[in-house]
Amino acid sequence: MNGLRLLPWSSPEGKPCYLSTDDDNSRLSRKADEVEALQLAMGAQLLAHARAMLDEDKASSGELRFLTRRLVEALTDALRVAESRGGRLLVHSERGADERNQADQ
Repeated sequence: MNGLRLLPWSSPEGKPCYLSTDDDNSRLSRKADEVEALQLAMGAQLLAHARAMLDEDKASSGELRFLTRRLVEALTDALRVAESRGGRLLVHSERGADERNQADQ
């Protein structure tokens, strides 16, 4: 990991967007945090809706296809958030290890 943060949105061409900053509290970092939180909350709401819909056992095939598409979108968002946060954990742990090594010298 090179210290770039994977952002929770893509370019107009569908390519991943990254942020390079040492400031976790920058305006763009805070906006990315807000979008990630919103995406995860929307995914949780969609999951609750899906559970309710499946419990009713009356959903049409069209409704189930629509639900499946939304669930795929929510899972894609959640995996991107997990990848982004996991990458930042690696960078922070590497920085911490470097700082400990420097302190030991």
